[in-house]
Amino acid sequence: MGVIGYNINKKVYRLLVLRENKKRKSIMKIYMDNCCYNRPYDDQTHIRIYLETEAKLHIQDLVKKGYIDLVTSFMLEYENGKNRFSHKKKAISDFMSANESYYVGIEKGEEAKLIAGRIMESGVKSADALHVACAILAGSDYFITTDDRLLKFQTEDIQIVTPGEFIRRLEASDE
Repeated sequence: MGVIGYNINKKVYRLLVLRENKKRKSIMKIYMDNCCYNRPYDDQTHIRIYLETEAKLHIQDLVKKGYIDLVTSFMLEYENGKNRFSHKKKAISDFMSANESYYVGIEKGEEAKLIAGRIMESGVKSADALHVACAILAGSDYFITTDDRLLKFQTEDIQIVTPGEFIRRLEASDE
């Protein structure tokens, strides 16, 4: 049995203790891209999609509980605003608004474009590069995505992982 009646693993417990003892909101910052936010709306009959959805929802729960800081950006707002399905758009927007700890606004656009330009040199598409740039500008520890092409890009500035890999790393750091 964990803290306050929750059955939580040791890593989450340590995050909670650190938050209480040091008056820190959390230990790490994450940025989830638009693919990740939309994963629960994809066809769940595919095992990979189902597992990524479960991991993403677990991450979302950790964010809601304040164990992890969520970074959002003008790029997420822009891409979500183009969503054709109003119920999805609203649910994603509401979650981001209610849970964001850090926001990278359009005033950081020029700085984001400079970073994105360097990222695009490796073949990453411009919108994806801007997402990664926003995450880097916010000092995010992890960039979480379900985009296979984007997962091929690696940098020393931020760790780019799937939702499942993020959970695996979080739990491995507990051992």
